[in-house]
Amino acid sequence: MDDPVYRTLKMLAIGLGLLWLGWMVYEGLAREHVPGEKAYEAASRHFEDGRFDDAIAEYDHALQENSELLPALRGKARSLMQLKQYDKALPLFNQAIEQDPEFAPTYANRGILHDRMGRFEEAIKDYEKALELMPELADGPSWITRFLRLQPDKPPTIDDRASYLKEQLALPEEERKLRDPEQDEQQRSYKM
Repeated sequence: MDDPVYRTLKMLAIGLGLLWLGWMVYEGLAREHVPGEKAYEAASRHFEDGRFDDAIAEYDHALQENSELLPALRGKARSLMQLKQYDKALPLFNQAIEQDPEFAPTYANRGILHDRMGRFEEAIKDYEKALELMPELADGPSWITRFLRLQPDKPPTIDDRASYLKEQLALPEEERKLRDPEQDEQQRSYKM
């Protein structure tokens, strides 16, 4: 077979096969793996699938392997928040902020937690701190993230929620409407 198209396709297939094989060897042998990384990745998949108890178990496993794995600590706190175990989630968010005070999504998530706990002034402070550290959080999730989540409408952002809370807290107490279950359910935690 001296067909040039066939030879080109054959060489391309062999080249791609060798490239894939090289990548697999690099991933399996040469790349330095962080202790707890595999458990963290499994926990993140459980979280995205809404299996929060399974996520917590894997985050705990990751933290046993590597107590310094801050994303696992944050993930565990987010999972506890989703399970409405607010009193367990709050100290973990506080610990994560103490360890990395410049990571805006943790402030955003702690703000959501305070919001759900009815601590609206504290929620506003955390939302504002998150926006100060990372102004792009005001934009909310990108269209591709919303597409992957099957979420056609843009959910309320922490900026929207902070503005709404300030507006409501300025009203006399009997006129305030601090909760809107339909809107509140759409607010998602932040991961980066």
